[in-house]
Amino acid sequence: MIIEQPAIWLRWLYPRATWRMDKHEKAVYLTFDDGPIPQATPFILETLAKFNIHATFFMVGDNVRKYPDIYENVLKAGHRIGNHTYNHMGGFRHTVKTYNENAEKANKLLHTNLFRPPHGWMRIDQYLWLGRKYRIVMWDLVTRDYSKWMTAEDVLNNVKKYTRNGSIITFHDSLKSIDKLHYALPEAIKWLKEQGYEFKVFE
Repeated sequence: MIIEQPAIWLRWLYPRATWRMDKHEKAVYLTFDDGPIPQATPFILETLAKFNIHATFFMVGDNVRKYPDIYENVLKAGHRIGNHTYNHMGGFRHTVKTYNENAEKANKLLHTNLFRPPHGWMRIDQYLWLGRKYRIVMWDLVTRDYSKWMTAEDVLNNVKKYTRNGSIITFHDSLKSIDKLHYALPEAIKWLKEQGYEFKVFE
């Protein structure tokens, strides 16, 4: 459960980050990390359009450089963009200066005030520095769609088991996830709608 729904002590590491939205509002926030890529993003966009909902895409800057048309398609569809560094950079291996420069390099392409650290971790000095400019968005539910040990049904079951009011739900816009998402994403959206959840993006 520490992965799917992070424990309180983990949330304490980054107290000013956004882990969950309003617990009194029956709404969820779908997020997609690591894209855009041609093998996954178009399907995700088609699925979201089919259900007439919007999401937040935490994008890797170098992928935007390689696939600017896909990035533009995400924007044109009305989705929110977040920064996921330029090279999917893990924070613990780098100084705050290097990490910040990498995020800023990405933001020259992304133009956003939202940031999510790759792997969900960064050093405290990086968190404090980036928190001066960005709203740092973590998660309330990780579907684990990236895991080779999880099936599409497992991913869907994680959504059903851990979603609650205000959940920030994390999927991945990636090669590791897309085969599972073909089943799990539309089924998860159907289930969330049946439960009466509204779909929102960050302001």
